[in-house]
Amino acid sequence: MSALGSLPASSREQVVAEIAREVVARLQTQLAAGPEKAAGKPSARVETPRPGHGVFATVDEAVAAAGRAQVRLAAMSLEERGRIVAIIRRLCQEHARDLAERELAETGIGRLDHKIEKLEVVRRVLGTEAMRIDARSDASGLCVIERAPWGVVGMVLPATHSAPTMASNAINVVAAGNTAVFSPHPAAWKVAAHAIQLFNREIERETGVADALTTVVEPSIQSAEAVFQHPGVALLCVTGGPAVVQAAMKAGKRVIAAGPGNPPVVVDETACPDAAARAIIEGAAFDNNLLCIGEKEVFVVASAMDAFLTAMRKAGAFELDRRAIERLTEAAFTFEGKGKGCGRAHVKKELVGKDATVLAAAAGVRVPPGTELLFGETEATHAFVQEEQMMPFLPVVRVPDFDAAVEAALQAEHGYRHTAVIHSRDVSRVTKMARAMNTTLFIHNAPSTASLGVNGPGYLSFSIATPTGEGITTPLTFTRERQLTVGGALRFV
Repeated sequence: MSALGSLPASSREQVVAEIAREVVARLQTQLAAGPEKAAGKPSARVETPRPGHGVFATVDEAVAAAGRAQVRLAAMSLEERGRIVAIIRRLCQEHARDLAERELAETGIGRLDHKIEKLEVVRRVLGTEAMRIDARSDASGLCVIERAPWGVVGMVLPATHSAPTMASNAINVVAAGNTAVFSPHPAAWKVAAHAIQLFNREIERETGVADALTTVVEPSIQSAEAVFQHPGVALLCVTGGPAVVQAAMKAGKRVIAAGPGNPPVVVDETACPDAAARAIIEGAAFDNNLLCIGEKEVFVVASAMDAFLTAMRKAGAFELDRRAIERLTEAAFTFEGKGKGCGRAHVKKELVGKDATVLAAAAGVRVPPGTELLFGETEATHAFVQEEQMMPFLPVVRVPDFDAAVEAALQAEHGYRHTAVIHSRDVSRVTKMARAMNTTLFIHNAPSTASLGVNGPGYLSFSIATPTGEGITTPLTFTRERQLTVGGALRFV
């Protein structure tokens, strides 16, 4: 540092930029060698599952096995299905560390402690307790409305939360009397297949039902499309990006689509800056900001900006200056135009889900050990604001007033109607923003994770169906309404 200090300012900037480029180049080399090495995990942890216990060589075999299991499952009582739900919840708890280590080793993204927590909180996913039967009666008779299963459900899993999403969706579909054929992301299929085999062994041992959950060896885009088109698959649930959602929509079946998000946060001058900073860091830093609900950008009313930035520093986030943000932007994005910052930005995979220390190195700075989140002031048009970047860097935008903050939040959210957050003590403003955003999840004075029951009153699912409108999925999401009508002669009340 003393040697750098003796150089002219322009020379120092050039040296720092060269160091940043070298760090990024080394990181890319590590990733090219495989995610296991980049994550610091031995490659032996990423075992390739062999066929058996729900893992099949072909889509036809997987669908056929799930179909046989569904016949038995549909005949079960809610109490019997509840036993299967309890098995999945228990195994997620007991094997949380092992599954989390496998997922981190396979994907190389996120944080081990948070991946463990994502599996432990699967116990909050709604099971058979969410099922219900409704009834109406009048002088003409009685009408009973019950929830019937669809059959075999085809489900696409993301790389960001492969095992937790599989377990969460498995609880939902089984509670409703369905079985599932899973299409994991190719970058995270091994951990999903391992978990499927783990669950199936115990389900068969305790209930006699084999292959309630199935998948194929080495899934691909082609195998996912085969699941979409298969006549034995009645319903599709897709958790992923726009491309896979569009592909599923073309199958001509009902699709429950959990699409993208870019959750904005508004902080006004009435908010407690310390409480807001702590909550925002808790949500944005979770699993290195891989959660689709995680705080991605913050719009702060100008009169509250200085206090908010101070609170972020005090709460442990590390602030990047403009030059460091520019270096990080160069490392994190490519642009369609010829010059940097020109044209549509595209996120590079190299830094997605990496620790804050890795991002800091790419920005040419060092941060204290244990730093969970970077932040810095940007313009509203910045790539980090407008793109769902899934990195532990939080852009903070200064806006003149509350109305300008809401308008900027609307533009950054892009109409996904996924998640939005506000920190304010003014209830009328909270109401105004909630109506303007019209998002599936809206959080007030809490971390984003509170909306899914993590230290909050919500309930959990790892599939949040925003494009198709079902919201946070439950067992009822995977049912059909079936109506039974009884004539007046049998009306007893």
